[in-house]
Amino acid sequence: MAPTRLRTLVLTAVVCAGITWAVLHPVYNGLPPLPWTFVPALLIAAVAEAWTGRDLRARIHGRKGAKPAPPLFVARMVVLAKASSQAGAFIAGIAAGFVFYLSGLLSSPTPRHDMIAAAVTLGSSVVLIGAALFLEYCCRVPRSPGQERDSEPASRS
Repeated sequence: MAPTRLRTLVLTAVVCAGITWAVLHPVYNGLPPLPWTFVPALLIAAVAEAWTGRDLRARIHGRKGAKPAPPLFVARMVVLAKASSQAGAFIAGIAAGFVFYLSGLLSSPTPRHDMIAAAVTLGSSVVLIGAALFLEYCCRVPRSPGQERDSEPASRS
């Protein structure tokens, strides 16, 4: 499985932001105020993934007192990290679409509240993306001393 590419996440966020911005033009006045519920959920997920990554890295590298990590558990954590980074990019794109749309409507209180909620959601989703990429990085198996790159197969001497 290939590592998550940052450009894929950026592309996902940009496409979601564009679609959200386009959809908000005709329907924003009929929407209820944006909730803050995403922010704690995203931050709790980010902390859990970062903590898991820190622990898992110690287990993979065989630090003293750490039990070896089962390969199936590591594979599940990689899938969780990839899914979390994609979900974070999706949510960041939606929040960015709200921020772009609402940047010109800050004179009334409801759009101002929605702008703050969208900006904080955008920031917390970026934190989730960072934690997910860190967890994915922590799941990598360390290189052997004789191995130059991950992409090159070992020579058959």
